[in-house]
Amino acid sequence: VYCYLKGRQESMASISMLNPKAEFAKAQNAFRINTTAARGLFEVLRTNLGPKGTMKMLVSGAGDIKITKDGNVLLHEMQIQHPTASLIARVATAQDDITGDGTTSVVVLISELLKQAELLTSEGLHPRLVTEGFDLAREKCLAVLDQCKIELSADMPERDTLIAVAGTSLRTKLHADLANCLIEPVVDAVLSIRQPNEDLDLHRIEIMEMRHKTDMDTVLIKGLVMDHGGRHPDMPKRVTNAYILTCNVSLEYEKTEINSGFFYKTAEERDKLVKAEREFIDKRVQAIIDLKRKVCDEAGGQGDAKPGFVVMNQKGIDPISLDALAREGILALRRAKRRNMERLALACGGYAVNSFTDMNMDCLGFAGLVYEYVLGEDKFTFVEECKNPLSVTLLIKGPNKHTVTQIKDALKDGLRSVKNTVDDGCVVPGAGAFEVVAHRALKKYEETIKGRARLGVQAFADAMLIVPKVLATNSGHDPQETIVKLLEEAAQVEKRQGTAKQMVGIDLATGEVMEPAEAGILDNYNVKKQMVGSAAIIATNLLLVDEIMRAGLSSLKG
Repeated sequence: VYCYLKGRQESMASISMLNPKAEFAKAQNAFRINTTAARGLFEVLRTNLGPKGTMKMLVSGAGDIKITKDGNVLLHEMQIQHPTASLIARVATAQDDITGDGTTSVVVLISELLKQAELLTSEGLHPRLVTEGFDLAREKCLAVLDQCKIELSADMPERDTLIAVAGTSLRTKLHADLANCLIEPVVDAVLSIRQPNEDLDLHRIEIMEMRHKTDMDTVLIKGLVMDHGGRHPDMPKRVTNAYILTCNVSLEYEKTEINSGFFYKTAEERDKLVKAEREFIDKRVQAIIDLKRKVCDEAGGQGDAKPGFVVMNQKGIDPISLDALAREGILALRRAKRRNMERLALACGGYAVNSFTDMNMDCLGFAGLVYEYVLGEDKFTFVEECKNPLSVTLLIKGPNKHTVTQIKDALKDGLRSVKNTVDDGCVVPGAGAFEVVAHRALKKYEETIKGRARLGVQAFADAMLIVPKVLATNSGHDPQETIVKLLEEAAQVEKRQGTAKQMVGIDLATGEVMEPAEAGILDNYNVKKQMVGSAAIIATNLLLVDEIMRAGLSSLKG
């Protein structure tokens, strides 16, 4: 009995708590797995960083091509299987969702922080001490960032500053000629929709695609472009001095919402019912026609050229109603999108009506020109020459789908960069200037820290230089030589107590040192703040992982 019990106890002790089919990695192995994943993403994305970065071609299973250097698009579209790499990708895309930029920088910085930490842990330093150093360095880095920012005027930043910020963002996504072509439309679009004492709402800017001409023909329309046209051949294709009625009223037969039936005794009763139903719709159409005659005749009687009339309806218009409107020379669009109805009121004035009772001139908007443009089988309606448009359209043109998609992604980032500048009220010099200043500040800060946590601060300081190093490498310059020049020049600026505008960065064309603020290379403050914060936190979390388990519940059959 004794032998049996002893043997049973020994066998119980050897049983693992894990599912026997589980895979797990411990201690140094777990850390190595995380570091390898981060390095893998770094190797893919590092060549994309900066205006001289290279493109990536993504081919879907169906053979669709996407050519991009936008880190956010790459991380969304790539099929990432490794759990750690997937975690880093999600952090980077969250950065893009919050600030609209900085995706590639975050991946590069996380990878470099883990690489620097690996050098320390391989020599026996406990990861917890490294992470304490990282936390101290992050706080110091954010304090340095506040010293590096260039304050802008409180009510509205200068247009030149906004153009510089938009240019810095767009040139990292598109080739220089196309980026230069898009800068002014992006800035003007944001300035058009800005209202004093109101938050900027970028949804007021419609981004419309037209596969037509070349990518350099992308323009800003100070009005609205809709992707449908009139539904009657006799309606006018071009209307000048147009009064615009936006409505959400059905102008067609509609079935009742409940199941109902009608019983007639004679054919005359049926005709009477059909006539009554038609009369109900005809009265609505007549209300539009009466308003048009009243408005247009009044304006025409004042000596102006007789204005036109346009109806934009969110619901349907049946052929008989279309015919009646066409006879009056009214351009009518049916089944307009709800977001276009809201933008139309912002662009042209007036408001959308849900009933035709008590209609008056106040509900009408006005546009100098409304015309229809036919491209192949597609129709577009342009509403232009609005008096004070609070909603505008960026019309993207391009010869093929992937060019249009590439411009669309870049425009969204460009718009966000301008919005961030207005919201922050400040900018930060780009071209690696902040990273160099942060490196020098952390090196000095390291000397004030007691204990082994200073090694973590030192690792963070060295990791900050990865951004200027990668920028130099992608431009074909020697990274070590460039960093030495930068640090020497930064020391000189510090010695003469230079301002944030005199901070130095890399001139990617020559590899020499320059002043980014002078050259118009400006980054968003909140992008840098988010980048430093999220990279440090994720690197810290990954450092403290000492066991990775792939242990799902075993199936009932197993």
